[in-house]
Amino acid sequence: MAASQPTARKSTKSKPVSKTARKNARAAAKPADAIKLLKDDHKQVKTWFKQYESLEDESEKQALAEQICEALTVHAQIEEEIFYPAAREAIDDDDLLDEAEVEHASAKQLIAEIRAMSVGDRLFDAKVTVLGEYIEHHVEEEESEMFPEARASGLDLKELGAQLEARKAQLMSRARN
Repeated sequence: MAASQPTARKSTKSKPVSKTARKNARAAAKPADAIKLLKDDHKQVKTWFKQYESLEDESEKQALAEQICEALTVHAQIEEEIFYPAAREAIDDDDLLDEAEVEHASAKQLIAEIRAMSVGDRLFDAKVTVLGEYIEHHVEEEESEMFPEARASGLDLKELGAQLEARKAQLMSRARN
């Protein structure tokens, strides 16, 4: 008669969790505040503009230009639908918000022109470069003027962040379909 093998017991103890893993889990569980979410978008798009400058392959440039245009379109839409109206009510700086909307209109015009072109077309690279410069200026004003005013105003930036995040996810999923 063969001896039975002892059954392996599964440990009920959980493995130690690193501080980074705990921090990431907490961050995923709670929405980022609105300003952090918008700044993260700014940082990502700045990175893509820098990458674009170093690309030589036309198909890579075309794909990255489209990625930039899509991200900026969604970003502008969530700002215009959610963040700017809330900021307009909370801060007393209509000129700053009006300028931001005009800057968005200029960026949208360039985005439309870029999307109507191909990477080999004359002025394609120039338009992507100028769009990057517009965005750099716009981001500087938002981050140095508008965001500090919004933070000081007492706006519920967590709630606003949740709204921005939900709308962004909705718009991005539509863009992929």
